[in-house]
Amino acid sequence: MLQLIQMLGLPFLACIMMGAILGYSGIHVLKREVIFIDIALAQIAAVGSIVAHLAFDAEEGTLPAYTFSFGCVLSIAAFYALVRSRIVQISIEAVIGISYAIAAASALFLIGIAPGHTHMEEMLSGSLLWTGLPEIIGSLIVFCAIGFCFYIFRKPLLRISEDYHRALAGGMKVVRWDFLFYALVGVVITVAVRIAGVVVVFAFLIIPATTSALFSSRWGVRMLISWITAVIASIAGLLFGYYLDFSLGPAIAMFLGASLTFAAIFRQLRIIRSVGVIEEDIP
Repeated sequence: MLQLIQMLGLPFLACIMMGAILGYSGIHVLKREVIFIDIALAQIAAVGSIVAHLAFDAEEGTLPAYTFSFGCVLSIAAFYALVRSRIVQISIEAVIGISYAIAAASALFLIGIAPGHTHMEEMLSGSLLWTGLPEIIGSLIVFCAIGFCFYIFRKPLLRISEDYHRALAGGMKVVRWDFLFYALVGVVITVAVRIAGVVVVFAFLIIPATTSALFSSRWGVRMLISWITAVIASIAGLLFGYYLDFSLGPAIAMFLGASLTFAAIFRQLRIIRSVGVIEEDIP
């Protein structure tokens, strides 16, 4: 048991932190219909990191690498906010997909110039098992700061997520608030991807939020369901990976997917049962 705690304790804390902040962000993402925002932002942050490596020979996790990554994220956040408000012929999801493709191509090109740069592999797989205490503390500080911003600005962000066009018609400065939202999510994703990789981060962002949408439309209830889903899937995935010598990240993503499947089946069974009860009551 002690060995289990020593090996999985920090990864579990990382999962709890990511599940909390990404679960809340995921509800916004689903309502705004920008499902692939995390992949695009992670890829763009990767380009910034590679540019820092080329320009300053900066290693992963150093200040120049983070500075360039965050700079790229803030730039694309401003771009997304402007595009959504001024170009109505193309959906924001299409713009996100196009920007991801361009960023991915740019990253591959830059990696060819800077051989030996390992960011792409680390971005996909992460290093959840080898997460150290300094990374946990640093990530916790960032996530708490972002969570505080989400709380302070919750009303305008919620209003835009619920109905963008109504908020725009109501005179809200949607470009500013959209920029803030994309910037906050971008910072969270940039930090989380370095710990767990794109696949796990995408699963934490989308699957718990989708699971919660099956049972409630209320934000408080959805947040609770989302966090419970993340915790249960994290525990199951970590134990599965530990005892079967399986990679932790894919195991957690697999159990998150399984939780959504079981939730959908459970909901469908409830609907069938409710319809059956109503039909029995009808004379």
